[in-house]
Amino acid sequence: MTFAAPRRFLRSTLAAVALGVCCLSVTLSVTWAQDTKVDTKVDAAVAATIRKNLGERLPNLPKIDDITKTPMPGLFEVRVNGADLLYTDADGNYLIQGMLIDTKSKTNLTEERVEKLTAIPFSELPLKDAFTIVRGNGKRKLAVFEDPNCGYCKRFERDLAKVDNVTVYVFLYPILGQNSVDKSKAIWCAKDKSKAFLDWMIKDQALPTATNCDTAALDRNVEFGKKYRITGTPALFFVDGSRVPGAISSDRVEKLLSEAKQP
Repeated sequence: MTFAAPRRFLRSTLAAVALGVCCLSVTLSVTWAQDTKVDTKVDAAVAATIRKNLGERLPNLPKIDDITKTPMPGLFEVRVNGADLLYTDADGNYLIQGMLIDTKSKTNLTEERVEKLTAIPFSELPLKDAFTIVRGNGKRKLAVFEDPNCGYCKRFERDLAKVDNVTVYVFLYPILGQNSVDKSKAIWCAKDKSKAFLDWMIKDQALPTATNCDTAALDRNVEFGKKYRITGTPALFFVDGSRVPGAISSDRVEKLLSEAKQP
């Protein structure tokens, strides 16, 4: 999976270490039965204390959106910037940036939370800014954001060709530099977008000579990706709102298509 520039929202906050506040970047391991029902509601007084102390001690910390309990006793989730997760204690004395892992179920709890927070209803995807590749009856639906210079995307497309009876909405997402923008424009302006795309991605055939056309859709795709934190390609979206980053196998695509309730 190819990533864009990493998030830097804590850069200024880390300077607070000099003020005597311990800010760590670690992976936390907890033992928590997967079927345990965890009450995530935080006592109002505790939430107020966390907000007050973090706000006063770390003035550059983004506005706190929400504070909830985690499965780990004494550890609280602090959500900022919509879907960025930090962890702290009940007094806001320590701030942790990292992954919370359930060692019993071998589950990345932080990753699961972020996936839920960043889920996008399929109906809210700007499908007018994508082109389609239809295989078989096309009844099942899948959307994917891809950069034409992304090697993982090429590998993914070669494997995805094995999946039948699906309509794939391809969003050109040029985030790897100007050459990606140029290639995306050549594909978008081609007479047959899907053929030009597949010829390039699967067969390594040269792209058609770029012609002038309205490529504003590419700019909108990039803005959409920034808004919804699409930080790498390929990025897959299913009709149940779930998203999966990375070049997954055709078998896993089949499984996820089967699990997603088709409209």
